[in-house]
Amino acid sequence: MGKSTRSSDATRADRGDQADIQAVSRVSQILSLFEPATPEMTAVEVAERLGLNRTTAYRYCTSLVAAGLLERNAEGSYVPGGLLLQLGAFAIGHRSVINLAPRHMRALARATQTTVVLSLWGLTGPVVSRVEENISAVVVVSVRVGSHLPLDSAQSKVFLAYHADQLSMERLMANLPGQAREELRADVERVRTVGHCSAMSTPGVVAVGAPVFDEYGICATIAIVGPDNTLSMADDTPELRVVVDTARALTQELGGHYRPDDLDRRAV
Repeated sequence: MGKSTRSSDATRADRGDQADIQAVSRVSQILSLFEPATPEMTAVEVAERLGLNRTTAYRYCTSLVAAGLLERNAEGSYVPGGLLLQLGAFAIGHRSVINLAPRHMRALARATQTTVVLSLWGLTGPVVSRVEENISAVVVVSVRVGSHLPLDSAQSKVFLAYHADQLSMERLMANLPGQAREELRADVERVRTVGHCSAMSTPGVVAVGAPVFDEYGICATIAIVGPDNTLSMADDTPELRVVVDTARALTQELGGHYRPDDLDRRAV
């Protein structure tokens, strides 16, 4: 009788642990829905995006409001809450690259007459964390801070090539359909070969990016963004050289090792 009771208690405890883990995962999914393109959402929209029934979605949103992770605006939609903003500001401010990058970004914007974008790795891809625009240019490409970049962007390919958790990177790529997956894998392998990436994930807009490393590995990407009629995707452009030099200088300031330099040493 005693053994049976202990077994039942252990089973209930395991179920409780699984339910807690599932709830945390669901909260993460809900919070990841918010981005510059969707700054607010209703419980109905949350339910539709995540495949939940409306009652469950409403219950989660209400609980997140109580926890300070979400707030409800006058229209009844949900927006990021005070605690989320506090944690986000702390997380970004705690990254040394955010504090050291602005000077390098301004110089890069002037030298290339383009918009400069610094991205950090988010949950499943790069997130634009700082933007420096060259307002003297005739055409200025604007990029919103907080934007989640797609996997076919130059910044994503650089992260996929150098991220320490290559198993997770492979899982991300495995979610793509066959041809797109193989093309992305080939592009990522090329990044490992040349140490940088140029891509046009948005029609008419070219991004040229390179990795930035701190003492632990890749911590950011720095990229210039401009119209395709003024910014080339070729490997021998002066703009690319300035991007790489900037990424290398920022890496050195962060105390990191600029891994693409190893390619040059192997070629000697």
